[in-house]
Amino acid sequence: MECDEVYIVAGHKGQQQEVVQAGRPPRRRRLKGRPGRGTAETDKPPVLGMIARGGLLVLELLPDVRQKTIKPHILEHIAPKTLVYTDEYAIYSRLEQWGYSHESVNHGKGEYARDDDGDGFCEVHVNTIEGVWSLLRSRLRPHRGISQKHLGHYLAFFEFIHNARKRGKAVLHALVEALVTGPRYAS
Repeated sequence: MECDEVYIVAGHKGQQQEVVQAGRPPRRRRLKGRPGRGTAETDKPPVLGMIARGGLLVLELLPDVRQKTIKPHILEHIAPKTLVYTDEYAIYSRLEQWGYSHESVNHGKGEYARDDDGDGFCEVHVNTIEGVWSLLRSRLRPHRGISQKHLGHYLAFFEFIHNARKRGKAVLHALVEALVTGPRYAS
């Protein structure tokens, strides 16, 4: 499994009342997120992504990224004793205490993939989930800004489409199930 987080610039598009209530001036052009990590309050809500290599994707919209925030999501979606690949971000430092094997790459030192066992295959990386982030950004770009209120729906649709490729003929069953049970993300 690979875990990583991404920060999506999402404000209150088309919802001037919420902007005024928050005591901020309405935006004039596009919402420009500040560099670095963000939270839902700073209009850069984090999204935690978990993907099995060659398998299914799970996206979780979070209010912030802290160990106590990600722990329930990881415990819910990743089986105990699974080997989890991450980057060097400190929120993943307790994965071994939570019952997982953990390997990480250090992007800060220019390390993006590592071959630990010397077989010529770089098995320690988070390139799969980084590729998902690239696809997600491409999917969101034409919308010219996303409202935080609806970001969960965009994520649910993207997750469904991404996982449909892996399900093959079972996609019809998954679509009917999704329509019957309703959205995973509350508005």
